Amino acid sequence: MSGQAARPAGNFDIETQLLLDAVYLKYHYDFRGYAMASLKRRLQRAIEHFGCRTVSRLQERVLHDAAAFPVLLDFLTLPVSEMFRDPSYFRALREQVVPLLRTYPSLKVWVAGCSTGEEAYSLAILLKEEGLLARTLIYATDINPHRLQEAEAGVYAIDRMAGFTESHRRSGARSSLSDHYTAAYDRAIVDKSFRRHIVFSDHSLATDSVFAEVPMTTPAHSGKGALTCRPASGRCGRRGRGPRTRPSARRTAATPSSRCPGSPGGRARRGRAPAPGPAARG
Repeated sequence: MSGQAARPAGNFDIETQLLLDAVYLKYHYDFRGYAMASLKRRLQRAIEHFGCRTVSRLQERVLHDAAAFPVLLDFLTLPVSEMFRDPSYFRALREQVVPLLRTYPSLKVWVAGCSTGEEAYSLAILLKEEGLLARTLIYATDINPHRLQEAEAGVYAIDRMAGFTESHRRSGARSSLSDHYTAAYDRAIVDKSFRRHIVFSDHSLATDSVFAEVPMTTPAHSGKGALTCRPASGRCGRRGRGPRTRPSARRTAATPSSRCPGSPGGRARRGRAPAPGPAARG
């Protein structure tokens, strides 16, 4: 009915907002612009895991027990990642973007929100097949340090490889996916040579500035909420996945030695500091 007063927020909603504010102020991770329905589901699972009766109890636990926050972070950043997820996306890269990338003497590619690394390795495999990997440096970033450790290891369950292989084939593969990993018992280990071309780095799309001028940027989980990108200029915009970076954030040139001290095959780390006030939010 027109003019009807808005329905008061429930306790769960209020406590969730307070928790997100507390996480931002204490740990400088900003989830305040994420889809509330998804956050509620993840927080409910976290509450059950910690044995807390309410979100407020969870907030108290996270604020006063530093060891609890990394566990909560795992719940808030559940990985949804596969190799060559959405094969049509990777086929489009081969057919429409790679010809433009061939015009560059060297390449820098940013995989934003890389989770456990499947997307970054998929891109590395594609670039190797297209003869471009030797002159490419891939920045793979995520806010979850546990996911980055898994990504750096490049070890995946062997029973996932059949699905990855089919997606790779449908992407227009020029080789067999098995050429790029070694099977060991129940695990598949990605060829370590790819690590020479990948820098894994802790980075938040919500609170950190874009750190590199790159000819191509791709999001992890590319089939959902993909980045728009003009490869020739490096001007990329993000849509459809969580909070946006600040519109005022400027892209600045970066090299592994200047802003990514980990260099290829290592991890670049950064100090977190909250951006001033609400401007950090998307």
